[in-house]
Amino acid sequence: MRFNRMLLSTALVVVAMVIQVSVLARLHLPGAVPDLLLLTVLGLALVYGHVGGALVGFGAGLLADLAPPADHAAGRYALVLCVVGYLAGLVKPENGRLRSATGPMAVVVAAAVGTTLLYAGVGALVGDTAARHVGLSSLLFTAALYDLLLAPFVVPGIMFLARRAENDPLAEANSAAKKTDISSGWLSSGTGLRIGSQRGGLKVKAARSKAARAGRIKGVKRL
Repeated sequence: MRFNRMLLSTALVVVAMVIQVSVLARLHLPGAVPDLLLLTVLGLALVYGHVGGALVGFGAGLLADLAPPADHAAGRYALVLCVVGYLAGLVKPENGRLRSATGPMAVVVAAAVGTTLLYAGVGALVGDTAARHVGLSSLLFTAALYDLLLAPFVVPGIMFLARRAENDPLAEANSAAKKTDISSGWLSSGTGLRIGSQRGGLKVKAARSKAARAGRIKGVKRL
């Protein structure tokens, strides 16, 4: 991943994690908790693609595994978000632009359900049966509902910031200036021609030829 991608992804993931722990986790809503970290990974994956989505998902999940008050095995949520980020990146639009909101909303619902199922499945493998006591069906419904309600306020903004960092108008201007300098330098050094001086020299030569012709005509008339 490029430096601007890493910097933006890190900043967005850290901000999402802080809001997740300090605000959303304290709402005490019935069932699941709105997963702002998941929505951030989805927004970045829809712009960066499957490789970038997997890397961002793994980093975000690992941060969630290590940040307090985490009560599960380290690496559990990192694995889940890595898989979800990879799969979400596979549906990235070719031109980077979304034609409608139906596709992203479907991705959010599928990711919320898939994340809950994967998290519960990995927990069953390591002996964590908390999902059984809460009720898996209730977790699936509330997770999809909360994330779907929160997604319109998060995913478009994340995608906008990611696209703006990808375009980087200052970098494009600098690269265009460098290309111009390289092309002009190649013309002057490789061919021995100077564009500005060449135009001036042609004008001087044309003026001299006109003056010589005028002198010859005057001489003929005098004879």
